[in-house]
Amino acid sequence: MPSTGDQLAVVSQGACTVALLDAVDHGVRTVLTVPAQPHELLFDAEHRLLYCTSTYHDGYYDANAGRNHQLTVIDPDAGRIVEVLDLSPEHGPHGLALDAARRLLYVSVEAGPAGPGGVVVLDTVTRRVLRRIDTLAPGPHWFALDPGGEFGYATNKEAPYVTVVELATGTLVDKIPVPGSEGVSLSPDGSTLAVAAPKAGTPGAEPGVRLIDTGTGVIVRTLPTERFVIPVHWTSTGLLLAGELGPNGVKFDPNPRPDGRLAVWAGPSPTAVEPVGSAPVGAGPLTLTSSPEGDRAYLAGIFDSTVTVIDLTVPPRPAVLDTLAIPRAGMAGAHGLAYIPAA
Repeated sequence: MPSTGDQLAVVSQGACTVALLDAVDHGVRTVLTVPAQPHELLFDAEHRLLYCTSTYHDGYYDANAGRNHQLTVIDPDAGRIVEVLDLSPEHGPHGLALDAARRLLYVSVEAGPAGPGGVVVLDTVTRRVLRRIDTLAPGPHWFALDPGGEFGYATNKEAPYVTVVELATGTLVDKIPVPGSEGVSLSPDGSTLAVAAPKAGTPGAEPGVRLIDTGTGVIVRTLPTERFVIPVHWTSTGLLLAGELGPNGVKFDPNPRPDGRLAVWAGPSPTAVEPVGSAPVGAGPLTLTSSPEGDRAYLAGIFDSTVTVIDLTVPPRPAVLDTLAIPRAGMAGAHGLAYIPAA
């Protein structure tokens, strides 16, 4: 259960804001204006800072008015912006991953003047770029680290593989054959990588979530889904969550209805999971996160600009506790999420 002082941070992509909400009563504490167009969030618990990527000047992957290059640093306790980092000549920053033990922040970037698609590595103490790692794909969109901080995994919308890099050396060590992929998440024990694939909207493709053995780099199972999936997320308790798009897929609807779905799997091991339930969520689910205890899930729906709060402890299926309306501009609404435990 959320504790007093916990916060939920929510991006509104179109309104170019980050809202800090009370995780208990869901009241708005602060709304901060950030550079266009914010996408993803990550909380660094050691330094109590929140990072927000601004990916495009307007629009989305494949349909934008140019790539942005900024990373906003926020103090969520004070409710203020600390710094806006310029990552130029890197551009299109999106996915975020943290190696807290080594104090390193990884930010995925799209191919451009600085090189092929890859990740830039920042020191979380100085908040300055240390180096970049090439992933050799035009648009790595999400990035995940193994629990030991040895390997990183980049999903690629366009390239037919998931890139595996050795982080200490920056060496590309594997390309796991996967059709254009979306969200990525590692099981708590690091043994299994969940990848949403194929890319949403791929004609004639069967949607699902691929489970990859990180020791061998082999796909060991494909979990079929009714619709295309963008976000996937493992909770701390070992539940696997996925956000399924509605019948219209990734097409924008000026009058969207809440037709997304949260699918939940559980099992004795990450590769032995089975469906345990589902819950209706907002239209266009893009981002998933959960509380540190794994008892609540939060799913952002960009089309109707909502965050659905879901109780994961209710058997035999998850239960919707609340639906939070997030202000938007145009058709782009709720996107990035981060849970911030109290200091």
